[in-house]
Formats: sequence, structure tokens, C-alpha cells
Amino acid sequence: MARATEVIITNNVKRFSRLRIFNGIMCILHFVQGIFMITVSNDTSYPIYSYFLTFNNQTMTLVPNPEVLFRLRFGPAVGAFLLISAVAHLYLSTIGFKQYVRNLSKNTNPVRFYEYALSSSLMIVLIALLSSVWEIGTLILLAGINAIMNLFGIIMEKMNDGSTKTRWIGFVYGCFAGILPWVIIVLYFLGSINSSPVKPPSFIYGVIPSLFVFFNIFALNMFLQYKKVWKWKEYLFGETIYIVLSLAAKTLLAWQIFVGTMVPV
Repeated sequence: MARATEVIITNNVKRFSRLRIFNGIMCILHFVQGIFMITVSNDTSYPIYSYFLTFNNQTMTLVPNPEVLFRLRFGPAVGAFLLISAVAHLYLSTIGFKQYVRNLSKNTNPVRFYEYALSSSLMIVLIALLSSVWEIGTLILLAGINAIMNLFGIIMEKMNDGSTKTRWIGFVYGCFAGILPWVIIVLYFLGSINSSPVKPPSFIYGVIPSLFVFFNIFALNMFLQYKKVWKWKEYLFGETIYIVLSLAAKTLLAWQIFVGTMVPV
């Protein structure tokens, strides 16, 4: 196995070198956007509520007691998921590059999924807030389930490392976990439309479908990798697509939120 890994690395030196440069460029693009969002955006924030029960002396029953725990500022939050990606790309293009190459030669990249578990979970929280999901427990669960979806990506790659037959259990469980946050987001979004004469801002109507499509393209990319369709026969092609998709999805969400809510007054 070690000998086979060394052969793959030797035969792909130029491609790995290009990936190193590519990751460095992605680091800069994410970093610049993240700093911009933090420094230029206005003070737009959303309330995070708790709904702990309290005893109502008049009705003699336990009832929800909504209270604002804190307000989440969108500028730093949007900047954060961009900077998380910047740090991951910086690591892969510098001190983590040798391990990155070894992992890629075995058709794995756990760093990618660890980064997604953090950055895309924060993205899900922001999308949920825009869709009127403001309760702390629900937001924590949405982020946690989304993180689990990405960790199933690691399981999928580890299960098929050196395997002659593709085992899909990690992919299937990951897809199941990944769809659940979107069910909640759509339910709350539709509820906010139907319960108020004041409709949500128009940009939110674009955020949900566009990011839903992008999130599912990540799954499609993995599917094509393991089905070995066209250029996806080579794992490095799928890795490049992952990198492009990550930049595109984060950039799209960041600028939709910026234009919709965070433009300085």
C-alpha cells in the first residue's frame, strides 16, 4: 500500500503542485472577502431566543417563556465562515501540504470535511435565521446535524479507501442527515410568509433555493467520484470541483446577505 501511494505521488507531482497553488489562491479569496464583510458591513443582527418553560399562576400550567438570549451580528458571522475556509486552505497549502498529498493519493481528504463541518454549519445557521428560525435549541440542532452530514463524508472515504467495491452507506446516511436542516428551514420560511402580511425581503427568496442547489451539488460531486463518471474517474478532479464549489457557495451566500441586509448606510 505504501509503495502504491508513493507511485501515485510521483506520477502526479505537477498536479499536486498546481493544487497547492490553487489552495493558496482560494485562501486569499476567502480571506479578502471575510475581512471585507467584517469591516464594511453594518450592524444588522438577529435575535436568538430561548423558549424555556415557566409556570403561569393564572392558568396554573407550564407555558413557553420566550426571551432574547443575545443578538447575532451578521457581519462577523458571515466573515467567520469565509475565514474558516481561508484557514483550511492556508493549512493545506503550507504546513499540511505533505499530509494533504498523502491523503489525496489514497482518495481521501478529511480536512475538507472538518472545515465544511464548521463553515457550512455556520452557513446553515445564518440561512435558518433569515428564514425566521430564531430558537437556540433548534439552531444548535441544525448546525449539529449539518456537521454530522459532513463527518459522514469522512466515513464514506475511509470505508472505500483501498476497497474494490464501493460501499455507499456513509453517503446514504450523510444525505439523510443533510436534508433535515432544509426541511426545517423551508417549514419556517413558509410559516413566516403565511403568518404575516409583511413578506420577507425579496433576497431571501433567492438565498434558500440557490444555496440548497449548491449544497446538493457537493453530494453530486461525491456521487460522480465513486461512480467514476467521465473526469471524476480521477479523484483529483473531484477535489478541484470541491474547492470551486466551496468558494462559489460561500461567496454567493456572503454577497446575497451583504446586498440584502448588510450594506453600510
